[in-house]
Amino acid sequence: MARLTGKIAIITGGAAGIGLATARLFKAEGAKVLLVDVQQDALAAAVAELGESHASAVVADVSDPPQVNAYVKAALDRHGRIDVFFNNAGIEGSVHSIVDYPLAMFDRVMAVNVRGVWLGMQAVIPAMTKTGGGSIIITSSLGGLKGMPKMAPYIAAKHAVVGIMRSAALECAPLNIRVNTINPSPIATRMIAAIEAGYAPGAPDKAKARIAAGVPLRRYGTPEEVAQLVLFLASDESSYCTGTTFPIDGGMSAA
Repeated sequence: MARLTGKIAIITGGAAGIGLATARLFKAEGAKVLLVDVQQDALAAAVAELGESHASAVVADVSDPPQVNAYVKAALDRHGRIDVFFNNAGIEGSVHSIVDYPLAMFDRVMAVNVRGVWLGMQAVIPAMTKTGGGSIIITSSLGGLKGMPKMAPYIAAKHAVVGIMRSAALECAPLNIRVNTINPSPIATRMIAAIEAGYAPGAPDKAKARIAAGVPLRRYGTPEEVAQLVLFLASDESSYCTGTTFPIDGGMSAA
């Protein structure tokens, strides 16, 4: 039997990368998914690929409370429940030292990566509670466990969502809602390509080689590999897992 048969899942940042790879896997495992993103055309393409009987979409900025409430309402209106919330949307910001980091970019990173996670939790937890519980998976990062130079706002934000997760796991345990983070790095997505370009302007391949050389497995991970971890945490196979960080980083967190 498919591991998510009959389950309803919301995936933020669902138009590409890890979010879309997870949506594909969730569909294959029997779930219906509601994808949330700011990229309208990419969302439409994702729904067309997955099929309207399996997927729907809401264009939303996860840092805006009315838009967050709207995507949760859309899931409830269409499906009557939310069983899985993949709280995944995030941005990398820019690559600058602390003293040179643009304040507007700092604020945007915090708005999407922390406020967006927070607002999603506030809206989804009551809905899950009414239907007996569920699983919330938050995308943090290896940067939520360790530091990196020239990306302090991103690192701070990803540490922050680990703290949110730990508090939420304790609050939600009596509600039969499990809460965990995944902590990936580096994964072959648009985000890592942007980070490469930031670290080595005009020569991103040099940055990629340097990053990959620091991974014990000597390669980047794929969105599909991360999706398998998300599936485990979404399914009943992880029924005793809550309040935990789950690195998926080729061994980098062991160093």
